[in-house]
Amino acid sequence: MAEADSARVRVDDLAGDAASPPPVPSPAATPALTLDGTPEPLVEARGAKAAAELIEPGRALALADFTPPAIGAGERLIRLAYRMGVPGSALTSPFRKPARPRLLATVASPLAGDKVAGTALRAGHFLVHGFKLPISQADFGGAGRLTAPVERHVHGFHWLADLEASALREQVTQTAERIAAAWLAANPDVPARPGKGPAWTVGNAGHRLLNWLVHAPLLLSGSDKGLRNRLLANLSETARWLDRNVPRAEDKLAQVAGWTAIVAAGLLLPDGRPRRLYGEAGLIEALGELVGDDGGLLSRSPLGQMEAIALLVKLAACYQAVRREPPPQLQSVLTLLVPPLLAMTHGDGSLSSWQGGWAVAADQVSALVAASGVRTRPLREVRQWGYQRVAAGKSLLLLDAAPPPLARHARNGCASTLAFEFSHAGQRLIVNCGGGAAAGGLMPARLEQGLRATAAHSTLTLDDANSTAVLINGRLGPGVGEVELDRRTLVNETTSRSGFGATRIEASHDGYASRYGLVHRRILILRDDGAELRGEDAIVPTKGKGKRGKVGFAIRFHLGPGIEVGKSEDGHGVGLALPDGSYWQFRVSAAEVAIEESIWADGQGRPVPVQQIVIQGLVSRGGGSFSWLLKKMG
Repeated sequence: MAEADSARVRVDDLAGDAASPPPVPSPAATPALTLDGTPEPLVEARGAKAAAELIEPGRALALADFTPPAIGAGERLIRLAYRMGVPGSALTSPFRKPARPRLLATVASPLAGDKVAGTALRAGHFLVHGFKLPISQADFGGAGRLTAPVERHVHGFHWLADLEASALREQVTQTAERIAAAWLAANPDVPARPGKGPAWTVGNAGHRLLNWLVHAPLLLSGSDKGLRNRLLANLSETARWLDRNVPRAEDKLAQVAGWTAIVAAGLLLPDGRPRRLYGEAGLIEALGELVGDDGGLLSRSPLGQMEAIALLVKLAACYQAVRREPPPQLQSVLTLLVPPLLAMTHGDGSLSSWQGGWAVAADQVSALVAASGVRTRPLREVRQWGYQRVAAGKSLLLLDAAPPPLARHARNGCASTLAFEFSHAGQRLIVNCGGGAAAGGLMPARLEQGLRATAAHSTLTLDDANSTAVLINGRLGPGVGEVELDRRTLVNETTSRSGFGATRIEASHDGYASRYGLVHRRILILRDDGAELRGEDAIVPTKGKGKRGKVGFAIRFHLGPGIEVGKSEDGHGVGLALPDGSYWQFRVSAAEVAIEESIWADGQGRPVPVQQIVIQGLVSRGGGSFSWLLKKMG
């Protein structure tokens, strides 16, 4: 007996089916290893008496349901008229001339930028994920395309926060004006629709407008009145452009960025009440289509989670600047967003690497959470979002236990199903490569698709194929359609006497079923003191005894930075010496291990050379299993 939590997650569930899935049958006991490589029965196999308590299965990821703010009949009429194209000035002051563009308040920036990147700007170049781009060589018009992360940084004006963090305002205003003037000269006209260059995607335009409003003193406090007038005019034109084009956004997160900027413009520009009413309704509806019931984005991206929180934090600062309370729905969404983000952090507070993200530094994550004003703890199980988190002693285990996001939600989608990360006392032992979204900085752009592949994650691959097809432009194709999950807390007489229980997770996916007729099943058992992680990777035929023949397989364990490795004499083990002085041992039965080179994206999205443990060979299409053990010594 054991405490159990079983669920089946399907691709259709990720699209918004909130029905509770049927439970998975209780799994059979699986042999583990001792350090000498001999099988050892797991806790359940000992037949000892255990306490049992049923944990309700988690529901599938479902869309959050938010309705627009309650307003009177007059405001509903104003909102409808503005949506139909009636100018805001005609609705607020029909017998007066439209007000000249100006800002009604100054916003206190709630999020500090990167001081190093700001200093680099003052020295004459953009610094994006370690890549230096001279300002004089930047093509602001978009004729010579920049890499994706550089485009987002430059055309979204995210660099304003970095510049503000680097020195006093009077010392950086001239730099801000110089870059803004060059950008305006390269983009003199506002196009009719999105897609006319990287500057005019809804996401980049939304971030740009919001950053202009939040960091307006950097751009508008200089001595160049002509530049100030051009900026104010472009600011108003961008707001009107977003009014018309926000439904044409490239994805839901970009649409939320556009709606956020519309609301901010409605708060801070003259005659903005109709725009604010229009924007608030659109923003809350877009958030309902972006966020699941447990607060996780449908893109399943922790990096996207941070972006959504940052947008709402900046918008809250705009409300505060005009001394107006935001709709309660926005605070509700913010409260939902923070706990899943915290669930994806390791013991040192830095982010784990999933769906194109990287190991975002702990201070950046903590600053964002502090700015949100939400005080909470990490979710133990982000079941609807699809990640499992196990905290044991000083160790943390994070497992991707759901299908990848649907194509329409994926921005940097990865074929990472059943991959895991593992850390102890803040030191990462097992990681995913990460960094797909940072490819184009110091991380070479040609590695973008490879970093999103199954082999770039700590899991099993068959025949060097991805469990889900990885396409260009961050999209995903067919592959994993269903994941079965069973989570149990193991407690019995034997473990009670020794003082150690364990958490057992069994999960399987069908990503290789259509091509090879095989299912990947993974069992992970983390002891409660965090010093021992047992695992088994099994390949199971979908029908009967399976097909004849063999197929190549590889089980990869990408190692954290700074770990020194040494292979054992018998070829079945690897010693891991960690930077903190601790020593761990990895053992596997029935196969030899290899040590290969790998790559890992650090807290700035920069490439760091690391190593990986690889178990590989040929396995019968009738199935096979490989047990392994990771244990702290001493």
